[in-house]
Amino acid sequence: MKVTGTDGKEYTIEPRADLSGASLYRANLSRADLRGADLSGTTNLRGANLEGAELKGANLRDANLSRADLRGADLRGASLADAHLEGAELKGANLREANLISAGLSDANLRGADLEYANLISVGLRGANLRGANLEGAYLKDANLRGASLADANLYRAYLIRADLTDVCLSGADLTNANLSGAVWNDGTVFPEGFEIPEKSGT
Repeated sequence: MKVTGTDGKEYTIEPRADLSGASLYRANLSRADLRGADLSGTTNLRGANLEGAELKGANLRDANLSRADLRGADLRGASLADAHLEGAELKGANLREANLISAGLSDANLRGADLEYANLISVGLRGANLRGANLEGAYLKDANLRGASLADANLYRAYLIRADLTDVCLSGADLTNANLSGAVWNDGTVFPEGFEIPEKSGT
């Protein structure tokens, strides 16, 4: 599969392709097979269509994926550290064991996404939709979740150490054995019914 980027260059879309620094703004890569591909650095995938794409083990570190369509994409074990995913559509995406350290996901739609054991340390999820998402065992240490919706999410054994839960909706979420040490919340934070709220550590 060949795609012409906005820089006029032609790129080969295939597993393990080297696309680092490519300009693929709004490119149609729906269901593309990019397993193990290098899309790191200044790669511009802003607004690209990656619905159902195979990105298992891909390197997307520091890539620009803001407002990209990644619905149902397979991102298992992918590296998305420092990536820009603001406003991205990730409904139903598979992000199991993905590395999202310090990634920007504000206002992203992750409804029903699978983030089991994903590394979300210092991630920015302000205003994101994580309703019904699977975050079992996920590392959310120092994550900014202000105003996010985690209603009906699975947070079993999730690490929310020092996470910002200000105005977060956790209605119906499973917080069994979740670690909330040092987490911050306020009166606008909605915890699941029957959940024993730890001693308040925020304002």
